[in-house]
Amino acid sequence: MPDETPEHRLKRLYMRSMRRGIKEMDIILMRYADVRLAGMDGAALENYELLLEENDQDLYQWVSGQSAPPERYKAMISDISAVACGG
Repeated sequence: MPDETPEHRLKRLYMRSMRRGIKEMDIILMRYADVRLAGMDGAALENYELLLEENDQDLYQWVSGQSAPPERYKAMISDISAVACGG
């Protein structure tokens, strides 16, 4: 959204993080957003926004290690897993 303020973008991404299709991903992504979202640069926010467009079942399998994430998300998924486990 070209006219979106940085504050609005963060709020929108936070809301998208906590209103997913499955409760497990709500919890995981809400915690991640709490910890990391405000500190992300533009490129990381763009990648996170693309990640939020992915299917919840795929995301859960990536975060839980049941399947490998696409290369573009590998570092972020690793960080999400670490944050979700309290690390």
